[in-house]
Amino acid sequence: MAITAADVKALREKTGAGMMECKKALTETNGDAAAAEKLLKEKGLAAVEKRADRATSEGRVFIKITDKKAVMLELTCETDFVANNADFVALGNQMLDVIIEKGYTEKNDELNGMLTDLATKIRENMTVGRIAVIDNPGADGVVAKYIHSDNKTGVLVTVKGSQAEIVKQFAYDCCLHLAAFTPAYLKQSDVPESYINEQKEIFMAQMDQDPKMAGKPANVKEGILSGKIKKHLAEICFEDQMFVKDDKVSVNAKLAQIAKEAGANLAFGDIKLFVLGK
Repeated sequence: MAITAADVKALREKTGAGMMECKKALTETNGDAAAAEKLLKEKGLAAVEKRADRATSEGRVFIKITDKKAVMLELTCETDFVANNADFVALGNQMLDVIIEKGYTEKNDELNGMLTDLATKIRENMTVGRIAVIDNPGADGVVAKYIHSDNKTGVLVTVKGSQAEIVKQFAYDCCLHLAAFTPAYLKQSDVPESYINEQKEIFMAQMDQDPKMAGKPANVKEGILSGKIKKHLAEICFEDQMFVKDDKVSVNAKLAQIAKEAGANLAFGDIKLFVLGK
């Protein structure tokens, strides 16, 4: 069967494969377009499998908020070029719609399959990373989002108690704060006791090596140690950090200030931070 340029073009548009690859596939399948498409897909899958061990250090974070839910999705790939590819971006947004429509809360075969279809076309290793799904508080509060300009950091912040404009702005500013400082924990109760004990050992060792600490009573050293731990926790916990838009008050103090101005009882709800690959 004669293979025409139109046949090759049509197969290329459908599969994204090169002109020569499409012509070769059509030749091998005697002009059967469906068989040629399957052959190209199989070759693409084989190419993706060969790349499975390659690092996916690039990628993109996607966010969508509806009246009911807020979803954040992380997709990874090998190169920044693919992370900015229109098909990759479109697929990420399509996957958000599927997650919301079907109520998914974690990656699964359907989502992995959607990404594999694109990976076979582009022939680059890609993975579905993390998925975060939180409830939109609706009339009971606000949920704000932020994606950094490089699309590698995404944040969702929920503040419950009011939908006032000042609360919406505060929630958005909290997103900026989290993206800028990427705190290890949200509040001190989230910090594992093992981590605190490890920090105590580090600070004690530093104090023992400090000539200025020589001869100081144990209770004095204990007080200094307690102060160091308190300061350290304030540096790594979101609610205790100095607020990005007002470095004279902590995030919690700013929340109380906004609550007073809004005439409402405010509290943080779900907070999610994705930094690509971390």
